[in-house]
Amino acid sequence: MLNVINKMSIKMESRSVNEGFARQTVAAFIAQLDPTMEELGDIKTIVSEAVTNAIVHGYRDHLGYITVTVRLFDDRTAEIKVKDSGCGIPDIEQARQPMFTTGDEERSGMGFTIMESFTDKLRVRSTVGKGTLVTLIKTIRGRQGDAP
Repeated sequence: MLNVINKMSIKMESRSVNEGFARQTVAAFIAQLDPTMEELGDIKTIVSEAVTNAIVHGYRDHLGYITVTVRLFDDRTAEIKVKDSGCGIPDIEQARQPMFTTGDEERSGMGFTIMESFTDKLRVRSTVGKGTLVTLIKTIRGRQGDAP
């Protein structure tokens, strides 16, 4: 059984300026696992995509709250959860298809595809009218194996 070695949670309004705050906060927290620069970039990317999805799609026309929770396990696995109480996703399989978007023409529809490509595991749970929970799992191999 895996043991949680550290945990943090932040709650913020669904304002676009808070996406950068969430991305940097999670990256700073995960830094204790001594990730490579590539792993840190992956973490920033998946947090950015998940939080942006909540802002743009979950709360299309109003403000709400987004909670980001990170748990670090003794096997160097990071579990990142991004939760909103927005409109929810009617068809998760459709939403996970590349190029599908409910946003405007500026949106690429690649959020879930990007998240999936930078994580070891991606889970999406959603209820229409109640919100969405995105769980991202990534093992941090870290720099400890790098030769000086």
